[in-house]
Amino acid sequence: MGCKNTKKTVHTSMKRCLLLCFLCALPLCLFNGWSTSLRVNPSAFSSSRNVTVLLWHYPFNRSASLKGDMCWDLYRIPHCRLVDQRSMFSSADVVVFHNRELIQRRQKLPTYWPRPQGQRWAWMSLEAPNHNGNLHQFANIFNMTMTYRRDADITVPYGELLPKEDEELLGEDNLQEKTSLVCWVVSNYRRHHKRSKVYTELNAIVPVKVYGRWTKTPLASSALLPTISRCYFYLAFENALSKDYITEKLWRNAYQGGAVPVVLGAPLSDYKAVAPPHSFIHVDEFASVREMAKYLQELAEDKKRYAEYLTWKQHWKVKLYADWRERLCKICPQFNSLPQHKVYSDLEAWVDAKNTSA
Repeated sequence: MGCKNTKKTVHTSMKRCLLLCFLCALPLCLFNGWSTSLRVNPSAFSSSRNVTVLLWHYPFNRSASLKGDMCWDLYRIPHCRLVDQRSMFSSADVVVFHNRELIQRRQKLPTYWPRPQGQRWAWMSLEAPNHNGNLHQFANIFNMTMTYRRDADITVPYGELLPKEDEELLGEDNLQEKTSLVCWVVSNYRRHHKRSKVYTELNAIVPVKVYGRWTKTPLASSALLPTISRCYFYLAFENALSKDYITEKLWRNAYQGGAVPVVLGAPLSDYKAVAPPHSFIHVDEFASVREMAKYLQELAEDKKRYAEYLTWKQHWKVKLYADWRERLCKICPQFNSLPQHKVYSDLEAWVDAKNTSA
């Protein structure tokens, strides 16, 4: 009897031991399976993690809310976290510095802190090169550029044209309401700029209606586009002749205002790269201002030919970029595809590509 009890006890102990071994081995098997799947597809999780972008200082000291999943809520850009707390420096993937505050010495680069491994510093500016100040001091500091330039790491234009949806209605241009041949809105007038010289020569041939602080006829924001809409042509003249420097003067004033833009600033090839053909007139297309003035007069008189410059509206709509938060959100979708170890050894040389006053 005692022998039978002993055998039963041993048998029970073995069963318990086997069950315990099985329970211990199960998590290891499961873990091994998970780790194997991670080795097979290492990007499955990394591609969906948030990219943290730290804004070191607000551009022009104009703050805005960064609460919640702002990039997704406003712009449908996922996995992107914008923060402004400098205490998050050590965990930020990208730190963005706006140039204006740096060159005016209202902000300093945190070079006194050790930069976390893999963190990238982005230099941001929407100014023409001649307004960016001395950039030699920033040699070998920045890993990314954020400007309107098409060859920047993150291109942040003033505007662009997007394809229209089929259901979007096309507003009609009433040419009968146009009362001025050429108009121009200008506040910062400089006699030595090329745009000023072109204007002076053009105004001596055909009348140019000028608005803005320079002529003490400023326009309220609500009156800007309605005023331009009464003009056949709008002088979308930039204050600098610089690569890709195409501002709201084209996108908002001319295109949204309903006037055919006469442009001066970036080279003709740059305008052709971002604007539909036959939607603008470039000063460089003419041998002289007198020749251009004659063309404008003839075009305004031929309503059919003039209307051809507005046909782009059938297929395209203007998208303006006015919120710097949207520009910052654009970093995240491109973050993983940008070079990890890029450094701008001569930021001044890169920024100053083909720059003259206009």
